[in-house]
Amino acid sequence: MKSRLPSLLLIILLALTGRGRAADDTKPNIIFILADDLGIDGVSCYGADKRKTPEIDKLAASGTRFETCYAAPLCGPSRCLLMTGRYAFRTGGLLNQSWRAGGTGAKSADEQPIAKLMKQAGYATGMAGKWRQVGETPRDWGFDEYTTDPTAGGWYWQKKHLKNGVEVTVPEGTYAPDVIQNFTVDFLRRHKDKPFYFYYSMHLVHKPTLHTPISPAKDGPERYDDNIAYMDKQVGAIVAELKKLGLREKTLIIFSGDNGTAVGYPTPVRGRMINGAKGSMLEGGARVPFIASWPGTTPAEKVSKDIVSFADPHATFLELAGAKPPEGFKLDGRSLAPQLRGEKGTPREWAYVQLGAHWFVREPGFKMNERGELFDMSDAPFVEKLVDVADDSEASKAARERLAGALKELNPAAGKKGGGDGKNRAEKKARRAERQQKKQAETPSPAAEPPK
Repeated sequence: MKSRLPSLLLIILLALTGRGRAADDTKPNIIFILADDLGIDGVSCYGADKRKTPEIDKLAASGTRFETCYAAPLCGPSRCLLMTGRYAFRTGGLLNQSWRAGGTGAKSADEQPIAKLMKQAGYATGMAGKWRQVGETPRDWGFDEYTTDPTAGGWYWQKKHLKNGVEVTVPEGTYAPDVIQNFTVDFLRRHKDKPFYFYYSMHLVHKPTLHTPISPAKDGPERYDDNIAYMDKQVGAIVAELKKLGLREKTLIIFSGDNGTAVGYPTPVRGRMINGAKGSMLEGGARVPFIASWPGTTPAEKVSKDIVSFADPHATFLELAGAKPPEGFKLDGRSLAPQLRGEKGTPREWAYVQLGAHWFVREPGFKMNERGELFDMSDAPFVEKLVDVADDSEASKAARERLAGALKELNPAAGKKGGGDGKNRAEKKARRAERQQKKQAETPSPAAEPPK
């Protein structure tokens, strides 16, 4: 018996410490990759005629591609929605400026940030890339480790970065997306023995459109395809690293974009232009790619028509981590965990989208905005047809009643305003972009995009 005692003690010690991930094998690693200003017309597996993304297409082939996902039409509101799992009128994250001092944007202390909840569930948490519009610091929102840029612009070839709150100067000629990529890979390597949640917030392919390390040193719109290609290459490198670490089947990767393609850059999807672009409340403003790949768990080569909201990852990650949602706290997400396991789940009936004082609720065939206008979406994302009450069919009449009921229950007008009163500069530009998009026929508008 004495000779067996050390072995028994070792077994007990391993069980208590969870070494070798034995205690956490049911919890997947989660990497959420968020491209910047990338609509569905920027991803070839969504039917983009011009943009080619072979690595992202492989990711989709290895998992499930959701056809209809809605972020917000601008960066800040989308990212706030991801972090909180709550609609903008609840948090105040209505515009890019909402986070600024004195604003009514979301505060981490008032919310239940997903990263904090994942930490409580035993996950290592990290983020890399764009953060500014969320406000505070990534650490305030629950990320133990992070790197981001300290300035509003110049994020591609700048010299300074923030690493865990400390400003770091890098050599001349350092490409910021490579800094972000290297930080991510290092995090994966160091945390391979326990569950991790990593938020990879790319700067690509946001303007200014600059050259990449593998393209000619000339800046301008002609470099946009190079930016798409570099972003795609980095996604492929993350997948390759996970395979190298033996973590691919233990890791859920989600790839998405924070809003539609920037004005001036949309291109055809299967020969047709999407209606609207970034900053507009049209389909092209908020409809984004959403790909989920977890080999051995997520059905491969599947295309799902289930509607996805940017509120849903919060609920999904909680369920996958085995964490309970906070009691007495209103969350708006619907977990996609069943669909990721190949089950039917409980798909949402509609998605809610808001920017400032404008919003809509969208179901598969129709959408209704804050003015009570109903749109026939049967030919979306290319056409949105206003339905006159006098021309109501049985289908549109029923949809009008359903969506009006959904908006009444949500009651966004009673929520936080946060400067979204139509007088805000970004909101004015967003509305102008929408009007221009409504007038376009087959070519995108050259108008300026809302500021970031």
